[in-house]
Amino acid sequence: MARTFLILLAAMTAFAADDPWAKVKELKSGTEIRVYKKGSPQPVLAKMDELNDDNLIIVAKNEQVAIPRDQIDRIDSRPSAKRVTVNSKTETTEPDTRPAPPGYASRTPGTSTTSGVGIGSKPDFETIYRRPLGAAPKK
Repeated sequence: MARTFLILLAAMTAFAADDPWAKVKELKSGTEIRVYKKGSPQPVLAKMDELNDDNLIIVAKNEQVAIPRDQIDRIDSRPSAKRVTVNSKTETTEPDTRPAPPGYASRTPGTSTTSGVGIGSKPDFETIYRRPLGAAPKK
């Protein structure tokens, strides 16, 4: 029984690995993508909208466009990463317990705070789909 389960699990894993379209299905709406179409030297820079088995629907320049799956050579996506970092540091000074010399005040406790904001660059695009070589067109 356990052996049958392992064989079934291995078959499901192999089937999932064979579907290059699976990573595209995992993309969330609004993800920034680059779509390389057949015969076009320049990619289309757009945001992901919807996906079905036959078409990729994108938003490019506030216009919704459907690209047939068989016209797509490659899809790159930009991972969403936190670009803004906030730094904050607080220091407390302890009071001086020694008596101050005549004419001077003793040192009192204090707090100083420094903060800053860092803005990083966008992460690079990563290839998530590449049309398999020799793939028969889907009918």
